[in-house]
Amino acid sequence: MIKVVRGNPTPEELAAALAVVQARAAATAASAESGGPAVPEGWSDPSRIARAVRQRPGPRAWARSYWPV
Repeated sequence: MIKVVRGNPTPEELAAALAVVQARAAATAASAESGGPAVPEGWSDPSRIARAVRQRPGPRAWARSYWPV
C-alpha cells in the first residue's frame, strides 16, 4: 500500500511514482528468479580508478591523479 504523507500530488505524479515502484519490484523479482543478486555495474566499482602504474610528479600531476586514463 502506498500512502501520500505530505503534499498534494496530481494523478499524473502518482501514476509516475507508482510506475517506478512497480518497475523496481518487477526487476527485483526477476533477479530473484534468475538465481542470485545482480552483478554491479563497472562504473560504480571503486577499483576502476586504481592504476597499475603510478603517476610521476610534474606540472599538473595533481590534476591527473584522480581520473582514470
